[in-house]
Amino acid sequence: MSRCVSASTGQCYGVSRVCRVWGIARSTLYWQRHHADDQRPKRRPGPQGPCSDDELVEKIKSVLKDSPFHGEGYRKVWARLRFMGIRTSKRRVLRLMREHGLLAPSRVGNPRGPKAHDRTITTERVDVMWGTDMTSTWTLGEGQACIFVAVDHCSAECIGIHATKYGTRFEALEPIRQGIREHFGAFSKGVAQGLIIRHDHGSQYMSHDFQDEIRFLGIKSSPTFVREPEGNGCAERFIRTLKENLLWVRSFNTIEELRIALLEFKELYNNQWIIERHGNKTPAQVREEQLNTVQKAA
Repeated sequence: MSRCVSASTGQCYGVSRVCRVWGIARSTLYWQRHHADDQRPKRRPGPQGPCSDDELVEKIKSVLKDSPFHGEGYRKVWARLRFMGIRTSKRRVLRLMREHGLLAPSRVGNPRGPKAHDRTITTERVDVMWGTDMTSTWTLGEGQACIFVAVDHCSAECIGIHATKYGTRFEALEPIRQGIREHFGAFSKGVAQGLIIRHDHGSQYMSHDFQDEIRFLGIKSSPTFVREPEGNGCAERFIRTLKENLLWVRSFNTIEELRIALLEFKELYNNQWIIERHGNKTPAQVREEQLNTVQKAA
């Protein structure tokens, strides 16, 4: 600039003088000069990683295709990539899945006031609290069917699952009975002493028959706050997974066919669904590790 001749005066003016008249800093001028000459394509700073973005997108697509579940988010995809030996960052996986429309669809809820539950509902050990809830689906030959589930609040393991034509208080007890027989080894008075059952205010769960039977087993009832489904979030989250991976993608002719499919999904979920808060371990792995620790300590 200092060697340029003014068209009006025919004189040369230095950089300092011109910047002072224009009211800008010389550093701004030099910065603009440097970036105007830089025509290199912009890229994220830092190391590239084990593969390019295009290659990583193809691997992400293969993970989503090979997974037995629908609606897995970027965290589970990132974990499964690590299982395959591909180490990259969660942010990169999130960015690529967002750019290519691979993120799981989610619903945006309405804004709400403060939560009634201001503490966590998960537990540190298995068989401390179980959550139970009901959903429904449609069969082609027998119409509507009710589905009852029970979920452990520590491992997120499906403790019991049951399909029936009528959603009565007696049918609501079946998932609890399944879990008691499998994890406590018997069905007798006080066998599950210390266990807590989280449930909503549905008529099945608040009935005398339901409350009397869990009291007989030594189980304490823990109903959620009214209109606060977050308090039963573990069972609610499992039902969402069940719908996305079974009930919304398959048709069933009879309730018996549905019941068999639910038991098969229970085994698949417990042994292959990974939980981020447990270091991307499956519910079955979490239970096994905790039981092995207790046995070694004994």
